[in-house]
Amino acid sequence: MLRQRLLQESRTPWRGLRRLLWLALFGSAGLGSAVMALRLSSGNDVPLGDLGIQLGALVLFAGLLWFDRSRLD
Repeated sequence: MLRQRLLQESRTPWRGLRRLLWLALFGSAGLGSAVMALRLSSGNDVPLGDLGIQLGALVLFAGLLWFDRSRLD
């Protein structure tokens, strides 16, 4: 059991820390997108570039979380 865990860690080093980073950045992009959506719904102006950056970051970090998931070998 320990050997398998060590071999898995050698194949995918820093996976836990990396996934934590992707999750934190995904949450930040989600929160930023929600704030901008609330500003839009209240009638305030939101620059299209800022909204695009937030939505792009949301998609990017969701994709990184998806591709870094645990796969059955």
